[in-house]
Amino acid sequence: MHRRNRRALQFAALAAGTALLATACNAAAKNDTSADSAKSGGTSFTLVTPDAVGQNEFLKLAVTGVENAAERHHGTQKVYESTDTASQQQNVQAAVDAKPDVVVLVGFEFADIVAQQAKAHPKQQFLVIDACTAKAFKNVSCAVFREHEGVYLAGAEAGLLSRSGKVGAVDVLDTPQFRRYSDPFAAGAKKVAATTQTSTRFVGGQSPFDDSARAKEQASSLLSKGYDQIMAAAAAGNYGVFEAAKAKGAFAYGVDVNQCPSSPGTVVDNVIKRTDIAVEKGIDAVLGGKAGTTVSYGLKEGGISLTGLEAGVDSSKCVIAQHQDVLTKVKALRDQIVSGELKVDDPAAS
Repeated sequence: MHRRNRRALQFAALAAGTALLATACNAAAKNDTSADSAKSGGTSFTLVTPDAVGQNEFLKLAVTGVENAAERHHGTQKVYESTDTASQQQNVQAAVDAKPDVVVLVGFEFADIVAQQAKAHPKQQFLVIDACTAKAFKNVSCAVFREHEGVYLAGAEAGLLSRSGKVGAVDVLDTPQFRRYSDPFAAGAKKVAATTQTSTRFVGGQSPFDDSARAKEQASSLLSKGYDQIMAAAAAGNYGVFEAAKAKGAFAYGVDVNQCPSSPGTVVDNVIKRTDIAVEKGIDAVLGGKAGTTVSYGLKEGGISLTGLEAGVDSSKCVIAQHQDVLTKVKALRDQIVSGELKVDDPAAS
């Protein structure tokens, strides 16, 4: 979804039917608000990221979450940014050695090493965001997301905005996990416009998570058949989808963070994951004695949303900001999902 970063790699792990792999971090901690919080005796939290935070909005939200948690609990926080597998491992070890109240890690990359560390250090609490260990541990809490709920709402927007009555998606691979980003999109479109035609194309190939050219080809195939609203769930290939849509005067939808600025006038909206919410609530739960559980975050919990439903949509550069009438209808659907009146099928559910 953002270039070939952890999001693209996470798709690969899901396709293999796992949510694990290596972890780590680099030696330099940033946003350090304490020289040695463990020794000071105050509440402390350490966040380990799988990549450099930089302009990665997904990871920036996680940083915001740990900062907010530190402020609310009158504690301190550190952020260790990784650059590769080796630095991920080094950073996790450094975090454990510091003995904070909670070590927070974002991404599947950390699942294996957290399992090892949790067994070796049963008194250390871990919070894994957007993944979990294969085996349950009393000192490992996990936060996962119900992306399909947000994708459904994006599909409703597409159904309401489509002029051709044809709504499609470009997905990385044809697996239940990845279909969470395409099947609900079609379902949402048909909910608001029953006669909508839907179709999904898959990137596939040797590098499905980092192949903008193939993603663009698949999008162009749909566009040539009159599809004018395309869900882009092609990891780093999303930019190819946006290019194809722009060339045809069609529209696309992004994922994870606000991708509208990358193609203003083309990207309608985005299915976003509020990693800050998951971090804050996860830390609250651990400190409140509810460790060792897996919590699912969707629309109801505020962990999944659309850019169009968030504050600041007017300055988001998203096309949906021009369609308040559509947002009104989508908000009504969101409320139905939150209340339980409307259930969105999860393609990855067993």
